[in-house]
Amino acid sequence: MLWGVLFGSFGLGFFIYGKKQRMIVPLVCGLALMVFPYFVSSTLPLVIIGLALIVTPYFARF
Repeated sequence: MLWGVLFGSFGLGFFIYGKKQRMIVPLVCGLALMVFPYFVSSTLPLVIIGLALIVTPYFARF
């Protein structure tokens, strides 16, 4: 549950940043970070997917 809250807060930050800057990648990654913890129940995949979504806007700048 702690990981879900952590990734959700990162997601909210990315979502707000993407919306204000009109950038699609942080917006989508933020939305995904807020939603995916509801569908992944195991800890290791949760952490791997969450970290991948956090670093995606850094490498994919559109």
